[in-house]
Amino acid sequence: MAPFLAYEDRGGSGDPAATPLVLVHGHPFDRTMWTPQTEVFAASRRVIAPDLRGYGASPVTPALTDFGGFARDIEALLDELGVASCVLAGVSMGGQIAMECYGRFPHRVRGLVLADTSPVAETPEGRTARRAMADRLLREGLRGYADEVLEKMVAPYADPQVKAHVHRMMTATRPEGAAAALRARAERPDYRELLSRATVPSLVVVGADDTYTPVPGAEALHALLPDASLCVVEGAAHLPNLERPERFNAALEEFLARVDARV
Repeated sequence: MAPFLAYEDRGGSGDPAATPLVLVHGHPFDRTMWTPQTEVFAASRRVIAPDLRGYGASPVTPALTDFGGFARDIEALLDELGVASCVLAGVSMGGQIAMECYGRFPHRVRGLVLADTSPVAETPEGRTARRAMADRLLREGLRGYADEVLEKMVAPYADPQVKAHVHRMMTATRPEGAAAALRARAERPDYRELLSRATVPSLVVVGADDTYTPVPGAEALHALLPDASLCVVEGAAHLPNLERPERFNAALEEFLARVDARV
C-alpha cells in the first residue's frame, strides 16, 4: 500500500547502527525546510522527512485534524518504510507533533529533538486566535499572513535566500490544510506530564531571538525533561535549522552520536 504522506527518504548506506532520523516540519511549511539537515545527515544515516497532511505534496483533509491524526500518519509511514525506531525531530508545531508521537509510540522513539516549540496546552485566548486565523486563511489565502510574519519566523537580519525560501513555503501551503492544522493546534493537550516521564535523551534547541517561543520557555522545557541538553542558537529566530544550519547541525550531530552510543 502506498504511504498516505509524501516524503523524502535518503541515506541508509552509512553505519548500519546509526539511528534513523525523522524530521517533522512546522506550520505553514513543508519538508524542504529540512534541506540543510537531510543533505548533511543522509551521508551517515537514514533520514526521512514527510510532508504532514495538508502540507506540501501530501493530501489535504479540511475537516478538523487533531494531533493524534498527525501522529498516526507518521506511525503508518514508519510502518510502511520498515523503520522500527528513530530519533524524532520537530520544529514548532512539528515539535508538538513529535511530543504526541512519543506519547503514542514511545517504544519506537530513541531520542527527541524539540526546536522552538512549547509543551503547554493552548490558552483560551490562543484557541480563539488560532480559530480566527484559520477562518482568515480560508478567506484570504496565505500571502498576506506570510508577508506579516516572515520576519518573526526568521530574524529580520536573516539571509535573503533563507527569507525567500520560508516565504515560498508559506505561500505555497494550501489554506484548507493550514486551517485544519491551526484548529488542531487550538485543541492540543498539555505534554508536560508526559515529557517529565521521558526515558529517552532529548535535545532542546531555540533561536536566541525567537519571539514565538522565547528562550525562557526553552529553558523551562529543558528543565522538565529528565535527560536533556539545551542549545541556544545565536543569530536566529524561530527557524534556527534554516537560519544557522551549521550551528544547528553541530548540536544535532553531537546529540545523534549520544543516542547511537546508548545500548
